[in-house]
Amino acid sequence: MIRHELVERLAAHVTFVPVCPEMEIGLGCPRDPIRVVEKGGQRRLVQPSTGRDVTRRTTGFARRFLDGLGRVDGFILKARSPSCGIRDVRIFAGPRHVRPKRLGIGLFAFEVILRFSDKAMEDEAGLADPAARTVFLARLFRRRRLPAELADLGDSGKGRNG
Repeated sequence: MIRHELVERLAAHVTFVPVCPEMEIGLGCPRDPIRVVEKGGQRRLVQPSTGRDVTRRTTGFARRFLDGLGRVDGFILKARSPSCGIRDVRIFAGPRHVRPKRLGIGLFAFEVILRFSDKAMEDEAGLADPAARTVFLARLFRRRRLPAELADLGDSGKGRNG
């Protein structure tokens, strides 16, 4: 579960379905890091220390999990995660490259975006930004009234470090 004031306050108003794709495919915790590697336009999820490619398992899990979700109003994903990051995942040219070639989307998050692009979606870094938080809450509660105890979180004046 992502630790953030908004997540704690939302708990009284939403039903969370916590999931860690990396745990679900058997990587365990603690685990050797995994990274997104892109070669020839193809993205792979690789564990550099072992050479293990977990792309197929991650994508398969994502599709099965998302198929079984039913009605969903939104997603809060993990920033910078190679599986769950929505904008700031380091993409490498190879498993052993030191510097990323660009930033992008994690493999699980990619499947979420493909299927649920019309839903509220943010990561915990975005939730720290008042403008992004306001957009997230507006999309999350677009069919229902925003609970009064959450309304002050939209524009509380807290910045990214707040």
